[in-house]
Amino acid sequence: MTDPTATKESPSKMSESKETAAPSPEAAEDAPSTSTSTAVTPATAPTSTDPKSALAARMARFKSLQAAKESGRKATEREVRLAEDSSARLAQLSKLNAANEKASYKLLKSDDPDFERKRNWDYTVDESESWDKRMAKKARNRDGNAFADFRKEASKVYKRQIGQMGNVDLDEYARRKGERLQRQVQIGLLQLVETEDGDVFTIDKAGRVNTPVEEDYGHDHKPSKEAVDKLVDDLEKGETARRKARAARGIKDENDTGDVTYINQKNKQFNDKLSRFYNRYTADIRDSFERGTAI
Repeated sequence: MTDPTATKESPSKMSESKETAAPSPEAAEDAPSTSTSTAVTPATAPTSTDPKSALAARMARFKSLQAAKESGRKATEREVRLAEDSSARLAQLSKLNAANEKASYKLLKSDDPDFERKRNWDYTVDESESWDKRMAKKARNRDGNAFADFRKEASKVYKRQIGQMGNVDLDEYARRKGERLQRQVQIGLLQLVETEDGDVFTIDKAGRVNTPVEEDYGHDHKPSKEAVDKLVDDLEKGETARRKARAARGIKDENDTGDVTYINQKNKQFNDKLSRFYNRYTADIRDSFERGTAI
């Protein structure tokens, strides 16, 4: 048997070991901070001070930024492609729907010889007459599309512009027409007539009823702001259409301040070609002609 006193320490030694292992709070406060000063050594310094590790961190950040840029570019391309595909799909779908409707109409018409007559049962007489007038007007416009003279061309343009006008204030038009008729009756241009039923209307020398007579232009007339804006919009629309037509024919809108030496666009192109090849040889002759010293 082993001696129990050999393996156990004495109480005095145990107390000494405890004192050395765990110093008292007072001793810890009074002792210099040697543990904190020796904790940070050059061997345990942060890795950011190492040039290789700093370069590696920068490279990693650069690669992450490159990856984010590439992913953003791919996402943008994907969205643009989807938008283009969506518009193309919608256009294709509309074409398919139109083709389907046309095929269905032809199929129904071929199956039933009285299809058109039965379909017209759903329309009233007024609607049918209005449709016939509309079709006849379209046919006249289509047949009269050829150029005849400038007067007819101007008339077609005028009618088209009248048709493209917006909503007209009929009440304001009636009020102004009434004021004009009343003024022309007072100055004797129109004759006021009253029927037995009490209806009152005006008659001019040509026998027209309630039609104002053409007068000389008065300088006191001032159009409304809405009328001026409408006129400006119409002029801008015409100028835009003219530029589009010129661009479609390959004619550039150039504001040349020099002399006009051509009669049409083809002649202008020919003159430009001549100038490009021969101006360097004829510069002296042209200068002499301009100075008036040519022999």
